[in-house]
Amino acid sequence: MRLFCKKLKILFVFLISLLGGCQPNASINPNAKAIVTIAIDATFIPMAFMNRQNQLDGFEVDLIKEVVLEAGLDYELVNIEWGGLFGGLITKKFDLVISSVGIIEERKKRMAFSIPYLQSGVAVLVRNDLKNIKSLEDLEKRNSRVGAQINTTSYYFLEKYPGIEIKTYDKFGHAVIDLANKGIDAVVGDSVQANYYFKNNKDLNTNVRFVGSRMTSEFYGIVMRKEDKKLKDKVDTSLTQLLKKGVIKKLHEKWELGNFAEIPSSS
Repeated sequence: MRLFCKKLKILFVFLISLLGGCQPNASINPNAKAIVTIAIDATFIPMAFMNRQNQLDGFEVDLIKEVVLEAGLDYELVNIEWGGLFGGLITKKFDLVISSVGIIEERKKRMAFSIPYLQSGVAVLVRNDLKNIKSLEDLEKRNSRVGAQINTTSYYFLEKYPGIEIKTYDKFGHAVIDLANKGIDAVVGDSVQANYYFKNNKDLNTNVRFVGSRMTSEFYGIVMRKEDKKLKDKVDTSLTQLLKKGVIKKLHEKWELGNFAEIPSSS
């Protein structure tokens, strides 16, 4: 019996030593890259959307892939509704946001931005049956009802006109549908997106028109947390190289962003 117990003890020690010897191989590779999680709102044609194959597509989808490739980052791209983008970034659900986010002072108080990758602005679409409308001031005089996607720069821009009744939407496309159905008098939105819907929707381009041209000028940047300075440096360096190489210009041409959007200088 004692001999059996002794053998059992020796076997137990042997097994423990084997398990201990496996520990270094089972440990995480210290040189492995961390995965950067990137959020995008895929409801912004032609910037980001779900294509017919149910895959993420668009100018900003192509752009962020080039950014992480140039920066040597492993990444995961997730589709998040606009309302959850900034809260998810602050609570560290993801590390970067790219979704036609205007670089404005109010946002810079809470978040950090990359260097700009595109310059766009606000445009206004108004119903053709409303005559003598040449500005937002004209819409304000008649106490018009104007649509905008909530918590966007277009929405903030409309707030400067107290005589306008603002109707908010979770998605810009919903506002456009409402405009086509005469549920509202006009829509204010990003000029690139407004231009896309106008060109590609026959019902829309026969019933509405642009009021002037681009009414504002703003830069778009990739958003991150303020404390992630190393990540910001990598993203900025990557964007600088892509601008210099003409990669972003080629993407601009591919997605036919037109005169409503301009590529910033690489200097």
